[in-house]
Amino acid sequence: MIIPTHLLPSGPPKGFPDPFTPLFSPLSKRATAHPIHTIVAIALLASATYVALLEVSLFETRSDDGLGWGFGGNGWTKAALNGAATLQLSQKGAWEEVNGLRQSETASKLSLVTLSFPPSQQHQGIAAPSNVSAKSAAKPLPVTLSNSLAFSVPYEETTSFLSQVGVISTIKDIDVDGIPDEQQIFWVANEAGGKNISDNSFSALGLVGWLKNSWESFIDLLKNAESLDIAIMAFGYLSMHSTFVSLFLSMRRLGSNFWLATTVLFSSGFAFFFACFTTHRLGVPINLILLSEGLPFLVVIVGFEKPIILTKAVLEASAAQRRKAIQNQDRSKGTSIQTAVSDAVQQVGFSIVRDFVIEIAILALGAASSIQGGFRRFCFLALWILVFDCILLFTFYTAILSLKLEINRIKRHVALRKALEDDGVSRRVAESVARENEWPKVLDKDGKLISDDESSKDKTTNIFGRRVKDSNIKAFKVLSVTGFLFVNILNTVILPFRDHSATSVVTPINPSQLNALSIAKRGLESIAESAAPGTIVEVLHPVIFRTILHDDSSLPFPNNQQNADLFTEDAVGSRVMQSLLKSLEDPILSKWVFVVLAMSIVLNGYLFNAARWSVKDTHVGEVEASAPAKAMPPPPPPPSVSVPVPTIVNTEEPAEKPTGDRSDVGVLVNILKSNPKELSDTEVLRLCQVGKLPIYALEKQLKDTSRAVAIRRRVVAGTKSTIANSQYLAESKLPQLHYDYDRVLGACCENVIGYLPLPVGVAGPLVIDGESYWIPMATTEGVLVASTHRGCKSINSGGGVTTVITGDGMTRGPCVSFASLARAGAAKIWLDSEEGQKIMKDAFNSTSRFARLQTIKCALAGTYLYIRFKTTTGDAMGMNMISKGVEHALSVMANDAGFDDMEIISVSGNYCTDKKPAAINWIEGRGKSVVAEAIIPKETVENTLKITVDALIELNISKNFIGSAMAGSVGGFNAHAANIVAAVFLATGQDPAQVVESANCITVMRKVNGNLQISVSMPSIEVGTIGGGTILEPQGAMLDLLGVRGPHPTTPGTNAQKLARVVAGAVLAGELSLCSALAAGHLVKSHMQHNRSAAPTRSSTPAVGNGSANGGPVKPAGLTMTRAN
Repeated sequence: MIIPTHLLPSGPPKGFPDPFTPLFSPLSKRATAHPIHTIVAIALLASATYVALLEVSLFETRSDDGLGWGFGGNGWTKAALNGAATLQLSQKGAWEEVNGLRQSETASKLSLVTLSFPPSQQHQGIAAPSNVSAKSAAKPLPVTLSNSLAFSVPYEETTSFLSQVGVISTIKDIDVDGIPDEQQIFWVANEAGGKNISDNSFSALGLVGWLKNSWESFIDLLKNAESLDIAIMAFGYLSMHSTFVSLFLSMRRLGSNFWLATTVLFSSGFAFFFACFTTHRLGVPINLILLSEGLPFLVVIVGFEKPIILTKAVLEASAAQRRKAIQNQDRSKGTSIQTAVSDAVQQVGFSIVRDFVIEIAILALGAASSIQGGFRRFCFLALWILVFDCILLFTFYTAILSLKLEINRIKRHVALRKALEDDGVSRRVAESVARENEWPKVLDKDGKLISDDESSKDKTTNIFGRRVKDSNIKAFKVLSVTGFLFVNILNTVILPFRDHSATSVVTPINPSQLNALSIAKRGLESIAESAAPGTIVEVLHPVIFRTILHDDSSLPFPNNQQNADLFTEDAVGSRVMQSLLKSLEDPILSKWVFVVLAMSIVLNGYLFNAARWSVKDTHVGEVEASAPAKAMPPPPPPPSVSVPVPTIVNTEEPAEKPTGDRSDVGVLVNILKSNPKELSDTEVLRLCQVGKLPIYALEKQLKDTSRAVAIRRRVVAGTKSTIANSQYLAESKLPQLHYDYDRVLGACCENVIGYLPLPVGVAGPLVIDGESYWIPMATTEGVLVASTHRGCKSINSGGGVTTVITGDGMTRGPCVSFASLARAGAAKIWLDSEEGQKIMKDAFNSTSRFARLQTIKCALAGTYLYIRFKTTTGDAMGMNMISKGVEHALSVMANDAGFDDMEIISVSGNYCTDKKPAAINWIEGRGKSVVAEAIIPKETVENTLKITVDALIELNISKNFIGSAMAGSVGGFNAHAANIVAAVFLATGQDPAQVVESANCITVMRKVNGNLQISVSMPSIEVGTIGGGTILEPQGAMLDLLGVRGPHPTTPGTNAQKLARVVAGAVLAGELSLCSALAAGHLVKSHMQHNRSAAPTRSSTPAVGNGSANGGPVKPAGLTMTRAN
């Protein structure tokens, strides 16, 4: 930055409106509304600008002749004098070749310059320049295809002579090879020896020649440059490249390893092209030397801070809007990528444009200054570079950013769907969950949220947060590719019809046909007649000329006349080829065309694939379920009813019934096969009762999950064998309405008849590893949440919980059998070997993108071999994922490793061990192994927990250690860890059966500096944030509360580990509170207080077996409390 941004205010002064943001905000909105169109259009415009720059030869070294052929300066002189033959006239009148040592300092010295023209050229009238005392020597010997002139020039005037004859022009009535009369002709000189002065391109010199020429030019510059200038330029280029490296590192910190930084360079490159074209059109000459000296310092001074600031603002706005969308209860208010980009522009647009204005103003002062040389021209060019850079930043680059956000959304969508599929969820449900959890939501033209059923009906998909039809995507692909090809083909075809400054019509003669001494023989004879003995002559290599026609339209005062031959077939073809070859002459810039084309193809493929990702597998025909009812809170119940009473869903009778007796079961079966929606609920119920439609197939046949649940309730209620108990189910208080059963089908439950509302409370906030969390707990046990909440408060007083993940790996232990112990032992040895481990890992890892095999542990029991696979599973709990991998690995072992006699008894041989208490889980760990610790100040223990530190430690030893050991417990050295684990599992959609092993815990208490140190070690917490019950909306909402819903966007497994840390922290709080209550004797009292019931007394407790006053039986009074374990 020219002026540090931190020294300037981030917004306009108080009381003054923002003059910049209203100008650029509409540009960014339009660009982000149609990002691909914006990117393609600007890229095509930049390509056309580059071609135009090549046509006007902007990047060639220019002289003051205005023709752009590159004459003048030391380069032309040195090239012409290079390799000249030195001759001296002897006393006998003969010419002898001498070297520099034999030359006399007093002898006169001349140069013999031979000009060789193409054949049939009338050039005898060419005279020597008036300010040079050159004399025309005798005409040299003619050579094949060449007419020549020779000039005798004083040696000290050679440079001036060569610079003035480099371009010779004339306008007169001539007719050369069909060239029309009254046309200006230029004879343009090549280098001595036949090389064109400006023709130093790769195509003309070849690789070796071009490298040699470039190296010699570089060395020549170094020799003639000051040491300080060299040091400054080297420092400038090093600083420029360090700026590029800093850009890539900054973008890497923002989450983009390559593409965002690359597109920033593309944007700056496009701005450079536009600025060069504009500067050229405004008549300000620019050359490569000026650019090479000034651009590094412009890059260093201006830098890439503005794109980095805008990128950071857009990503932060996107994350903020996503959090807001998750927390927003009114789902009708949708957000979009365009909104995020617009908010970011509103936030940082003023400061960015202000910096641009300041820099442009400083450069404008430099361009208007009186400093001579290239400084003013470069300031003028840099000014336009910044102008176009500012425009492209809010158009091209904001479109890139919106594209980046869209690709991130697609990646999240695809990753979540594939993760759910790997965990065993059906593709239909996985796609539904991924679409429901994606951001931004699908919006209509008015910006309102579109439901999934509306999107599926219209066969639309979400592209950039908007509904787009699948057919539109295909049409856009075709139109984009066709348009790109059409523009480039058109650009190539119209090259000959554009304005060309010069056209070469005669190819230079072959320089190998010329010999300096043989051509200059007559010229030397002419000089010898008048020269004194001792005269030295430098015989230059012949300077070969080529003819260039300059159309009237290209002269300083053009007219509207055009060459009549321009539109002839031969002329058009020749002009096309010449234009194309001219574009390919530059060794670096011309290759840029091919680089841009290749990157354009790659980018187009990537963008179209991104669009295809969001379309592919979206409409799965597995089960076309009806629109799911959005999960929402149940309606407020009446005061006397705690749960709303469901009603039966009845479909309307069809307006037109098919012919046939509908009382006939066969007719109903035919209707069911053709169009089940025509059947009424009663008719479907009849088909179920007669066994023609199984109740488990209702969703598949009816394609309406809500209707299937309602009919199944009636079928169960009317079952004859259970009618005594089930007859009231259809009208029971088991809720049925307002639930998304599409999520349940194929993922969570079968034969669904409703859902059970479960009270959910929160404890906390609890500080875990520096972050605060509300702990959701679903339970029907009173005081549990209150007790955990008290523990959280006590822990926070000491700074919170510190957790450590000591292991992460889900296990599956299949059982295989062999015919003999020898074969079983050989299999174990092979599995323990390095070769066996590698083969099994490769086979296992090939089944999933997330599952990665860590270790294999084997145990023999006779001829039975138990193999315990331990693997990471990303953010999924992973039982289904690992089971699939185990099956494939065992198949590879049997078929490819020589164990074809192996018999797979069971994929799960209880060596895992899953849903059962087992010492192997306690020792080896399963799932996430977590240790959590907290320091409770002595004052908190005594004032809040009402107990002393010593008393708590004694209780922990006597109860949790000794008591559990006396009972022979495995992993049960705690007070009530299962209570907390079960409540959190139910609230967050975990598998309740895995509470058995997840509750393995040992609670340790120590006295440290008078304070209480408490820790829990839980080696087998089995949790996941995707798959299973986590796909249900209520449970997903609780995961949102913890900030761990779905897969982690960058590091798979992080969300599941964070959830395990939360579980361990909640257990720590529950352990602390319960142990304190037990030690202080507050347990029963607290239960009675929170449950609002009096403790039973002898007088209020009825005697067992006694009747009531009217003789009826009396039910015993219930006491809701949990006994101490």
